[in-house]
Amino acid sequence: MSATPKSDQTSPKKPPVSLRATIALMRKALPRDEQGATAIEYAMVAAGISVAIVAAVAKLGTTTAGLYTSVANIFH
Repeated sequence: MSATPKSDQTSPKKPPVSLRATIALMRKALPRDEQGATAIEYAMVAAGISVAIVAAVAKLGTTTAGLYTSVANIFH
């Protein structure tokens, strides 16, 4: 009957890995996450559209108020 050696007795100990080496491995292994950048781009586009809508409504509101005043003065 042969005795099987335990795995901790036969395997050599690995040296500790430095933080710099770990970060380098993670940079290569992990794909770049661009979802945050895309969300920010969409938010900026939405903000630009919102500013354009507010400016158009403000301009049309003043013009429409003047038109209603003119029509009201005709009927008085």
